[in-house]
Amino acid sequence: MTHFLNIIDAISEGLAACGRLVIFVLILAMLYEVVARYGFGAPTLWAFDISYMLNGSIFLLGAAHALRSDVHVRIDFLSQRLPMRVQQLLNGVVFLFIMMPITTIFTFVAGKKAFKAFTSGEVEAVSPWVPVVWPFYSIIAIGLAAFALQFIGEAIKLLSGRKNPGEAPGELDEMEQAQ
Repeated sequence: MTHFLNIIDAISEGLAACGRLVIFVLILAMLYEVVARYGFGAPTLWAFDISYMLNGSIFLLGAAHALRSDVHVRIDFLSQRLPMRVQQLLNGVVFLFIMMPITTIFTFVAGKKAFKAFTSGEVEAVSPWVPVVWPFYSIIAIGLAAFALQFIGEAIKLLSGRKNPGEAPGELDEMEQAQ
């Protein structure tokens, strides 16, 4: 079971690393657009499309990592009053039987949409640049699939008592320990 959880965590970490790289691509693209538009009076056709596609990609590539690292928004003003074991069971059940199935459904919908866009050569019709959309749709499907897998992994950790809700070590905790 630990090997399975490590694989899920590694997938999340790998996609988060890709998301971090995409941030730099987005920065470079926007810098290019600003210089082209205001420095040379020659705006690009692709800047808007690239910006929303890369922003969406960053969000979805990092979603599973955010869940794993417990850096997502948590509204637990009621559940935090419960005993820790009850919190673990409640979160595990919600993750496994509500969040994972919903995310899995979204994954299949996004996967079908990506496949259809790939086979049909679908393009962004309202854009003057007219980019193909299957790469963006594919990232959506991959990010959602990793998110669904991470829900399974987190549910297992919570239900087995390996993790407490809201107590995952984050980067700030690691930096404080290093000092």
